[in-house]
Amino acid sequence: MSFESEVSNWKYSNFLINKRSKFSKNNILSILSKNEIDEAYRVISTWDNYSPTPLISLNKLSEKLKLNKIFYKDESKRFNLKSFKALGGAYAVEKVSKGNNEIVISTATAGNHGRSVAWGSKKLGLKCKIFISEYVSEFRAKVMRSFDADVIRVKGNYDASLKECIKQSKQNNWQIVQDVAWQDYKLVPKLTMAGYSVMMKEISEQINNEQISHVILQAGVGGMAAAMVAGIARYLDNVPKIIVVEPDSAACVLESIKAGEIKKISIKKESLMGGMSCDEVSLVPWEILKNSVSHCVTVSDKYISKTVKSLANSEFSDEKIIGGECSTPGIISLAGLSNDMSTKKEIDLNEDSNVLLFGCEGDADEELYNKLLNS
Repeated sequence: MSFESEVSNWKYSNFLINKRSKFSKNNILSILSKNEIDEAYRVISTWDNYSPTPLISLNKLSEKLKLNKIFYKDESKRFNLKSFKALGGAYAVEKVSKGNNEIVISTATAGNHGRSVAWGSKKLGLKCKIFISEYVSEFRAKVMRSFDADVIRVKGNYDASLKECIKQSKQNNWQIVQDVAWQDYKLVPKLTMAGYSVMMKEISEQINNEQISHVILQAGVGGMAAAMVAGIARYLDNVPKIIVVEPDSAACVLESIKAGEIKKISIKKESLMGGMSCDEVSLVPWEILKNSVSHCVTVSDKYISKTVKSLANSEFSDEKIIGGECSTPGIISLAGLSNDMSTKKEIDLNEDSNVLLFGCEGDADEELYNKLLNS
């Protein structure tokens, strides 16, 4: 079966209209402020080897889906860390350490956040303790150790690794640099989100005065999605339709928006999109997302391998793109939404639409990437 006929059959799993959707620039920027966003760009843009990551046209896919343009923010080249998370964790480490080289940094991670924290700690000569679950690949652990981090594997899932990180950090007076917020722990997650917002600053300067009509944002705990919403409020002249995509096995944002409050879900099976397999939306992102998101959509793991291959084989674009597992759901959901005439009409997706997608990682886990590429 050819790519063209195959992508026409792709489906999303679940779709939700946010009945409370009301984008408020003032409200969003009261949570993650203009000053916080601007300061992140000021600092990060001075780092060695900083340069904006590419905004690629998925021209072949837009033609197939009968859309005007699809923009793909390719984070596979971000500081050689192969993920947008390079912007968040490392920035937060720099801000919380305040030049104190005696501080010990700690974090729990599914992979990419830990890589950023380890890299940021090494740049500043800081000791770093990273807690990972039994589901994090040994390849990802090795990468974090390559930045001199002490990697501690914990039995259980991500939540178990976070609990152990908090416990040991309190016992040893380590500074936790986490991208998840909870009661009395909101400053550092806001710093990571401010770091992520650099992507939207770059995008605003790369779209050449084109108006984005739709943006599809991956969500795990919601940090990146909320940061991009804040970036939209800060940098874009118009407000696009904001769609959150999640694995159908871990739809904590969708379930929370449906309920009108944060809902912790039960994950029966871990998704291949490990960095998005989260059971509860984070507090700070929730305050931004609950009213800003227009729609939620979920996707299965079924089309991940096909999407990875299509990116690599120039089937979506004139360029060969290295996109890891968590770079795929935006494309998969867009295809599914475009193939369903009722949802396509509901979200006003048509031949005039300019859609923004995020390739949030490259081959950050090379072993998994090669497995998906060759399966």
